[in-house]
Amino acid sequence: MSMDIKEIQNLIKFVAKSGASEVKLEMEDVKITIRTGSGKTETTILQAAPIGGLPQAAAPVAAAPIAVSEVAKPKVASEDSKYITVKSPIIGTFYRKPSPDKPNFVEVGTDISEGDTVCVIEAMKLFNEIESEISGKVVKILVDDSSPVEFDQPLFLVDPS
Repeated sequence: MSMDIKEIQNLIKFVAKSGASEVKLEMEDVKITIRTGSGKTETTILQAAPIGGLPQAAAPVAAAPIAVSEVAKPKVASEDSKYITVKSPIIGTFYRKPSPDKPNFVEVGTDISEGDTVCVIEAMKLFNEIESEISGKVVKILVDDSSPVEFDQPLFLVDPS
């Protein structure tokens, strides 16, 4: 039995909400370890390559572990900057509004509180609401609507003062 990315994302969310500190899942071809704690969910997925049919000299290759942070942790952009950067926790497509006929979640100048949804990132047909980890005022939106984003890519600058 193999899991698709959606099942893995749902499992990560379930574990994060359950409050469990660590969950290990092992199947024939996949090992998944999810550790939570200190506000950060870390997932390691190890997928073993099939060994059959390889010459003896070649060692079986395991896919590199992938760390997935479920929560976008604010990081200060530079030492002298007073702004905090909200970064993308996943790879996907960035959307500023919940649907085409609705207003944007936030604009420059919007006051946000911890837990407010600031955007949606669509990955594998799954729409993930991205919540702010901080309270403050949005001072810059760094990504255009409907743009692809990378893991850890800066999305917003927030003035926490």
